[in-house]
Amino acid sequence: MLNLENDKQDEEMPSLNHSYICLQILRQLLQNERVEPLPELTLDIANGLTPDISIFPKEQIHPNFFRDVSKFQQMPVLAIEVISSSQTIEELLEKAAQLIQAGVKAVWTIEPHSRSVFVTTSSEEKLFHDGIVENEEIQVDFAKVFGQRAS
Repeated sequence: MLNLENDKQDEEMPSLNHSYICLQILRQLLQNERVEPLPELTLDIANGLTPDISIFPKEQIHPNFFRDVSKFQQMPVLAIEVISSSQTIEELLEKAAQLIQAGVKAVWTIEPHSRSVFVTTSSEEKLFHDGIVENEEIQVDFAKVFGQRAS
């Protein structure tokens, strides 16, 4: 039974392309001094939802190194999800809808194979390819993100 649990964990582990794309996005987000992009932060939604990257206004983040928070109650203005090979677009678009319902202003769901960015807000859903995507005064140039492919 222990092996089955390990197999399940292996299926959910992010891939090389997933990690590479998250890194390229974070490099651009870190240039914006008004925001704090936090990877793998569990949000207090349902049993806990964990976007790949949650972006908050800088003034909203105040870590206390004596007391950690396992489920963060404040919602980010933007959440980013990168699809791994073990996930489907349908699963992550459902997660995007949950995040929007909980108060996240925008969710970007990135599909690396087609170099697509699905943008979900409370008022619309849009699809972008290899260009600049912007929501809540936060932008990422996906032509740069997808410019070099991991081999």
